[in-house]
Amino acid sequence: MSTILTTIGKQVTIYLGMPVFISGIVGGILNLIVFLSLHTFRQSSCAFYLIIMSILNIGQLFCGYFSLRIINALIGVDLTAISLFFCKFRIYISQLCSGLSLTCLCLATIDQYLATCSRVHWQQLCKIKLAYRLVLISTLIWILHGIPYLIYFNDVLSSSANQTSCVSVNSIFNNYRNNFFIVVLIGYLPMIIASLFGLLAYHNLQQMSHRTIPLIRRELDKQLTTMVLVQVIVNIFTLLPYTTINAITTNPNLANDSNIQEKLQFALTIINPFYYAYFSVSINELLITLLL
Repeated sequence: MSTILTTIGKQVTIYLGMPVFISGIVGGILNLIVFLSLHTFRQSSCAFYLIIMSILNIGQLFCGYFSLRIINALIGVDLTAISLFFCKFRIYISQLCSGLSLTCLCLATIDQYLATCSRVHWQQLCKIKLAYRLVLISTLIWILHGIPYLIYFNDVLSSSANQTSCVSVNSIFNNYRNNFFIVVLIGYLPMIIASLFGLLAYHNLQQMSHRTIPLIRRELDKQLTTMVLVQVIVNIFTLLPYTTINAITTNPNLANDSNIQEKLQFALTIINPFYYAYFSVSINELLITLLL
């Protein structure tokens, strides 16, 4: 049974994962070209967050998906199991890209909410210099957050399966990663924040028709708010299933049932392409929204 599930999982990774990866890379590059070529967006704090997020999404597709799961499915080689440096480096960069990408999404939705508020002193918080500082501070936080990954992740030989795997060797850090980092920090928390401020920004946008605002400013806010809302919708539909399955997997009542754990791991393998679709679809959706 496990062999059949493994084979199915590999086929799903190849035939769903490859289109997700390729479209994400191509869309991300085109997205950055469009963003950076328009002076209006280069001066917008919200657009700056989205630009940084696009770069991080490309990095996550390479480090988090292609370098491990797609290569493993295509040639049957786990690169993290044959190189200790790659074992530590891949997981470190992956947590940095995913965490900072979702942070930028939250900052973009908050920024757009403030930009569309009727209160002038709140609108004044939407400055490109402040955006630079917030991204820098967030980057430093996620860089420091990743240090335990460099310390505790190692190549470990399993005596039962006679197979080397890149895993955390510290049980306390492992519990933190499984129960808080994956489920909360890059799971439910950014979904809640982005959804809340995205809806508030949309509400503000509906009220802007009753305020005296220059047409160019109104159109820019409309376009940026649309981008943010698209991001929020993609966020929910791609990240929610993966986060929920991970939350179920860490349930202590199911930890000792090998049959259920095997099925949950298979479910995670099937859902993985949809999880990484967040990093692919989001940058493609941004490009489509920009061109409309």
